[in-house]
Amino acid sequence: MSQASMPGMERVAQAALELVTDGMALGLGTGRAAEAFIRGLGERVRGGLRVSGVATSLRSEELARTMGIELVSLEDTPSLDIAFDGADEVTPALDLMKGLGGALLRERVVASLARRFVVLVTPEKRVPALCTRAPVPIEIVPFAVAPVRRSLAALGADPVVRLASDGAPYRTDNGNAIVDARFAPLADAATTDRAIRALPGVVDTGMFLGMAQLVWVGEDDGLVRLERV
Repeated sequence: MSQASMPGMERVAQAALELVTDGMALGLGTGRAAEAFIRGLGERVRGGLRVSGVATSLRSEELARTMGIELVSLEDTPSLDIAFDGADEVTPALDLMKGLGGALLRERVVASLARRFVVLVTPEKRVPALCTRAPVPIEIVPFAVAPVRRSLAALGADPVVRLASDGAPYRTDNGNAIVDARFAPLADAATTDRAIRALPGVVDTGMFLGMAQLVWVGEDDGLVRLERV
């Protein structure tokens, strides 16, 4: 498939693959864009590329194994060269909302260990402010869901406990619950993030502030490169 005929998701995956060189240790994200990258990486590996990866979810781990990508643990890999992942929202300052796929905590751990954090999105993910199109996913220990929901409502959110496809409470790969807290678009995401993190029982939020160095946006007719200065 030529670059001209590629859909946006494939464009960003190909752009990301061009950053990978032999011997790198990579963070492998979760979600549609990350999975497109993992599939493309698997093709390169079958062609002789030697890399290792740390997956941010059991789903991505399974896909990477299927594609023949060597997986390593964080015990054996103290740092990563590049972490590749998607996002649910990206602001002009490259702040991100993540976690609609449920892997926010592991995604943050992996991104924090990478020398470079590269984000792959399609145009609808670009927003003027966080919470324009997505809620804040909040990972919470199950015991604390009820009090955290009440506190989130007091902060002005509409907090909804995430459910699995069978109607049971959703559980992350870490065994925690997720509450999706919908706010009005956030003029001061950092203040809201600090307030949420201060609630007892909160493990992490989906706001990734000041973490992404590079964002590739896959348009229908090309690529847009957004880089933190």
